Amino acid sequence: MDESSLRAVGWARSLPMQTGPKTARDWARRHLDTLDWTAGAPETVDAVLLTVSELVTNAHVHAQSHAQLVMTWDGRCLHVAVHDASSTLPRARPPSEERLGGRGMFLVDALADSWETRPCPDGKTVIACFRPPSVAADAH
Repeated sequence: MDESSLRAVGWARSLPMQTGPKTARDWARRHLDTLDWTAGAPETVDAVLLTVSELVTNAHVHAQSHAQLVMTWDGRCLHVAVHDASSTLPRARPPSEERLGGRGMFLVDALADSWETRPCPDGKTVIACFRPPSVAADAH
């Protein structure tokens, strides 16, 4: 592919600590609607919205930080990135009856096509990738 022809669309939103995950989900849904995924890939939309909720909640609860949410669609993958001020990297842990919570990254791992964490000088960014069914089928 000619790199000069690569195009992407993206959106960014800052979510202060007092902003609930519903605000993040509603914002993300409005932008997903512009991609026409609601009718064509409703399961992917649900997975993206649950992931947005989990990642923003992690930033607010575990990192005690504002969250910077960025979604980027490059034609192959919707990248959902959440930055927070904590340097502690998340990990997917299986559910346990011994603790409340702690299932967020386990859910992200199950819902996203892939995810990764990038340490930054001022915290970390967690990025999850989602491919709608039509794009995933074309990749095989």
